[in-house]
Amino acid sequence: MTNHIKIFDTTLRDGEQTPGVNLNVKEKLMIAKKLESLGVDIIEAGFPAASNGDFEAVKAIAIEIKNSVIAGLCRANKNDIDRCWEAVKHAVKPRIHTFIATSEIHMKHKLKMTREEVKAKAIEMVKYAKSLCDDIEFSAEDAYRSDKDFLVEIFTEVIKAGATTLNIPDTVGYALPDEYQIFIKYIKDNTPGIENVDISVHCHNDLGLAVANSIAGIKGGATQVECAINGLGERAGNAALEEVVMAIKTRKSSFGIDTRIITENIYSTSKLVSSLSGIDVQPNKAIVGANAFAHESGIHQDGVLKEKSTYEIITPESVGVIQESNLVLGKLSGKHAFATTVKEIGVELTEEELAEAFVRFKALADKKKHVSHRDIEAIVNNKISFEEVYKLKSFQINSGNKMVCTAAIVITKGDEEITEVAVGKGSIDAAFNGVARATGISAELKDYSIRSVSNGNDALGEITVKIDDGNGSVIVGKAIDEDIMEASINAYINAINKKLDMIK
Repeated sequence: MTNHIKIFDTTLRDGEQTPGVNLNVKEKLMIAKKLESLGVDIIEAGFPAASNGDFEAVKAIAIEIKNSVIAGLCRANKNDIDRCWEAVKHAVKPRIHTFIATSEIHMKHKLKMTREEVKAKAIEMVKYAKSLCDDIEFSAEDAYRSDKDFLVEIFTEVIKAGATTLNIPDTVGYALPDEYQIFIKYIKDNTPGIENVDISVHCHNDLGLAVANSIAGIKGGATQVECAINGLGERAGNAALEEVVMAIKTRKSSFGIDTRIITENIYSTSKLVSSLSGIDVQPNKAIVGANAFAHESGIHQDGVLKEKSTYEIITPESVGVIQESNLVLGKLSGKHAFATTVKEIGVELTEEELAEAFVRFKALADKKKHVSHRDIEAIVNNKISFEEVYKLKSFQINSGNKMVCTAAIVITKGDEEITEVAVGKGSIDAAFNGVARATGISAELKDYSIRSVSNGNDALGEITVKIDDGNGSVIVGKAIDEDIMEASINAYINAINKKLDMIK
């Protein structure tokens, strides 16, 4: 077994297939840069043939990222492979990741191909991909439900054709850990030439076993694990990167291996992905959940106070969860103190981004006596990643349980000032109707949620709205403020601006 497990992150590809997630190019690039600083070995940047937007995102990431391998996913056909190569060829370390299904149920009902036809297509397309790129990953879709001897046949041939990584996914999350370990070991022990390539596992969480199966895959001989930040992905999601990595690190003596992940950057990466995707992390989520290091039981509290290791097998600091520093930030705090705190919480900003964040911090500090680390996390993670066509200038709401709710909204578009009045079933509905009238953009509201960022009466409220993009997907808008109504209106405008940016 290797002493280094490669971490293949698919947040930007499989993770974006999470229902309700729709990222623009700038947001994907922000996440890719964060994954690079995290130390991810391979970033699967997208599916270039899926859309022009996906192509441009993969291309932008390939140009920008220098230290991680940049992979694009493609079906086993020439058009997909060509499109993929056009996007990833700009990378310092490009990879073509091509796939075809190998299970009887997929070959019969989806592909309508025989085993021999599938094998021939796989060999042909791996050879073709190899003529373009040195680094080729081949995936046997629904591998775990495939005949293992057929997999040995096809893997043997694609290795000869030039594949450098073989992915053996549990595509529908059907495997049990002990069975999956045996399955991976069988493929490893019976495939000629496999010792010269990486064995990859890609596990889905349909039975809640994605991380357990990924670990089992490593024990069976896998040298690469495919996972996603916060476990994002199709249906119930993928193996959570943070859980796989910390399991390996915490139980290093059992595995005898490690990863190249800089674990202190895990928490800030999780927060960024959560903010941009609009998918909140559940409080009891392992490693990065709000309660991951919380102790309520008196016995537990007593033990932790005496010796942290009594109930903490990992420290908060090891994943980048930083306790409040001695720096008390408020309206009199300067840029240096603010920058120090931003660095403490593991967020990397350019000088321009820092300047913009500092302006937002000062505006908040005028309203709050004390600005917490969580407040600052929200400020820096809710940065604008697209042109703000419309901005809120002012609003007035009249509402009550015995009256028709009305909203007077004033927004700006460049130098133009637009005022509209609207009614609604409640104050939020009236305000959103006012924005729709002012912008001329009517968008179906799919979801609305509110979350307290910090504690106390002056806690920031983070509003997330999801609107229909008109093509069956949703666009996420977010905003934070002490005033929930103001945050709600800004979140809705944020979503509209993002929609305009996507249809440019």
